[in-house]
Amino acid sequence: SSRLLVHYLQEQKIPSSIVDARAVMTTSNEFTEAVPLFDIIEQKAKQLLLPPLEKGSVVVTQGFVGSTKEGITTTIGRGGSDYSAAIFGSVLNAEEIQIWTDVDGILTADPSIVSEARRIKVMTFNEAAELAYFGAKVLHPATILPAIQKNIPVRVLNSRRPEGEGTLIAEQSHSKSDCVVKSIAYKEGITVIGIQSTRMLMAHGFLARVFDLFERHKKSIDVVATSEVGISLTVDNKSHVEEIVEELSKFAEVVVESQRAVFCVVGERMKLTKGVAARVFHALAQADVNIELISQGGSEINLSFVVDETDIDRTVRSLHQEFFSDDLDSGDLFEVIPANAL
Repeated sequence: SSRLLVHYLQEQKIPSSIVDARAVMTTSNEFTEAVPLFDIIEQKAKQLLLPPLEKGSVVVTQGFVGSTKEGITTTIGRGGSDYSAAIFGSVLNAEEIQIWTDVDGILTADPSIVSEARRIKVMTFNEAAELAYFGAKVLHPATILPAIQKNIPVRVLNSRRPEGEGTLIAEQSHSKSDCVVKSIAYKEGITVIGIQSTRMLMAHGFLARVFDLFERHKKSIDVVATSEVGISLTVDNKSHVEEIVEELSKFAEVVVESQRAVFCVVGERMKLTKGVAARVFHALAQADVNIELISQGGSEINLSFVVDETDIDRTVRSLHQEFFSDDLDSGDLFEVIPANAL
């Protein structure tokens, strides 16, 4: 596809050249989960990408793929194409990194559930990072990390509606709106693991023992809630869960519940506003949605909770109604999405 694009640009009399990403994107050797080596990438990008750019040429390259120091082809994994773009933009100190996708930017909620979801015109890096990690499908969590390090704005645009402004992600939103919540995101296919032991009471080292077990299995944890005698946590897939549970059962009682969804309600102004949690819980109670796990405090701009997957639609609709039904200052922060953009 990159070769086709270069030929097309040249036919249109647009100066262009192609660079094999594997000559620039140097990574570790973990196939499907390769880790980019930024220092080497920056050096090679300045050698191979910068000269044609400085001559006014459009450089076409590829995402998702890279190579080891020895030249063996690797892949970066899910979201690797957007991540590649962000890395190239970062090492070249670009003015802006653009991610072209199939929706009109980042929205206030899943438009397949809430038809009146609005486009968010501008949001902060922190807000976007929380949304991406907790399920906003338009942006992979790793994408904005290189941009944050160099403070380079990221714009998410719709390839099906290129005239749209998309969503601008920057260090500060500079919005004058008094909007508290920016967006609602969720991630399904979640497994909740409940770990309970009376030996945890007044016992140091219990949490360390539990988390060390997850570390040994290279298993990431999304949400955690603790009490004197128990821990509840979530993981986003079932790989290694059986082995982890077997080891946990040697020193604790373990309950595993699958087919759950973790939600996050995100907004920079949440940390300055009283009563946001009360509004969330009241809206869900009115919709007859049971909350199984709650986590807040790790991030002041995010309230996370877990519900059954069967309650996803009701949860999205009730929260969107609660926080976005009023006539917000759409001119400053939100825009109603044109019908042809959905």
